[in-house]
Amino acid sequence: MRVLLARHGETPWNAEGRYQGQRDIPLSPVGEAQARALGERLRKVEVMRAVASPLSRARRTAELALGADRAAMLAFDPDLQEIAHGDWEGLLASEIAIGHPELLRAWRESPESVLMPGEGGESLQHVLDRAWPAFERACAGLGPQDLLLVVAHDAVNRVLLCRILGLPLARLWSFRQAPTTLNLLEGDAPGTLELVRLNDCQHHTALFGEAVHRAL
Repeated sequence: MRVLLARHGETPWNAEGRYQGQRDIPLSPVGEAQARALGERLRKVEVMRAVASPLSRARRTAELALGADRAAMLAFDPDLQEIAHGDWEGLLASEIAIGHPELLRAWRESPESVLMPGEGGESLQHVLDRAWPAFERACAGLGPQDLLLVVAHDAVNRVLLCRILGLPLARLWSFRQAPTTLNLLEGDAPGTLELVRLNDCQHHTALFGEAVHRAL
């Protein structure tokens, strides 16, 4: 099977550097353009199945990536939603640094150790424990040449890629996941997938371009 694991396009909160987590923030005009560029790149690619997070930024990205003719194939799985940042949602890093300086430092230096503060806050392990079964469900029954498109979020993509690469969650920040990035995976089953392409943004960013995001 082949899997294209994508991240949603930019939102206004991404541009500002706000932690959005499970807040349902829509795409910005820039994000819409990024998703349309992704759709143009995938226009002639034969997608067998498509699954996305139900949050509007991922849903809209998937719709634009598929185009009107293929939109009906899109399914949603709530277990692909972004990490719940709890009390951090809606805040800038500078604001979090005032109220939770030690926890913010831990998030940047040892992210696997952090449980997001406040009601509903998650850890990376919580995200992996729900997102990996969702990923397996999305892959179920695919044939050797079938292509699956998954559109999710920064932390979700990162924990899935750590699992596929055999990396500990402590290495979460060792690679990037830019807006509407593509990660290409190939293999016989979810547990044996190989990473073919990582953080491929050529549809909107030139080689050596600044394909980054500001939410850390």
